[in-house]
Amino acid sequence: MRTPKSIAAAFLAAVLTLIAAPAASASSDLPVPWTAADAVAAQLRNPDGSPPGANDFSCRPSAAHPRPVVMLHGLSANQTVNWNTYSPLLKNNGYCVFSLTYGKNGLGLPIYQPGGLKPMPESAQQVAAFVDKVLAATGASKVDILGHSEGTLMPSYYVKFLGGASKVDKYVSLTPLWEGTTLLGLSQLYQAGKVIGLSQLIDGVLSPACGSCTQFLSGSDFLKELHSGNGIFQPGVSYTNILTRYDELVIPYTNGLGKGPNVRNIVLQDTCALDVAEHLGLAFDRNAAGHILNALDPAHAKPVPCRPASILGS
Repeated sequence: MRTPKSIAAAFLAAVLTLIAAPAASASSDLPVPWTAADAVAAQLRNPDGSPPGANDFSCRPSAAHPRPVVMLHGLSANQTVNWNTYSPLLKNNGYCVFSLTYGKNGLGLPIYQPGGLKPMPESAQQVAAFVDKVLAATGASKVDILGHSEGTLMPSYYVKFLGGASKVDKYVSLTPLWEGTTLLGLSQLYQAGKVIGLSQLIDGVLSPACGSCTQFLSGSDFLKELHSGNGIFQPGVSYTNILTRYDELVIPYTNGLGKGPNVRNIVLQDTCALDVAEHLGLAFDRNAAGHILNALDPAHAKPVPCRPASILGS
């Protein structure tokens, strides 16, 4: 016969079992944070560390998602901050995800080394080597690219000039700038400097700190090279551009629109006026997340609900 004490112990054990069971099943999913503050905290915990779910080189793509996703950050960002949201999201959805911090030039502090500062052709070579490493490890024949800001423009050099067109299937871009930016009138000032012979002086001042900075400006030689010949958008690659009308760095934001039979453009506010996220905010945006998942797997696209979103995340 059980004593009251043994009955109470059995009851407590049963309750704990019921509590633990759902927690154990849910533990396979990584937490997905949705704010810039979470990304900063991740950087402080593990400077330039792989974002959650990324860079597991033992990961093997599934039949449902046969291509690994290579995520490429923006100017002065790094893999930790830029992909703290979408890396675990994609991992939870069955993707093998990979990231790196490219284009570091040694500037910054031990707690934060910004990336994307080297000239974009140099960074593109770094990406080419990384993609080859991912393909070799996973056994996949192609990757998909998810880029933000510079991470949309720089890899187009890899795709067009470094053999990437045969190794990339889907190319998803957040806040792209295919026509560069006229931010603060800098593009006009730079072009004026070239006319009067000051371009070498300007480049000499900027390049040691940021070799990519003048390449972003509308009308730059880098952009002219990308647009030459058959243009930026390469046959055989499917492009999705996700833009926000509130982009304060890509000016005008319409410089991120692309044209071509293999190009799709999405302006978030066309279907969700409640989304006021700007350039940085798209790295933590629930509406953008839905469009990313659809772009990577269009055969199983789902409606994207309109969720309010702000500058610092949703």
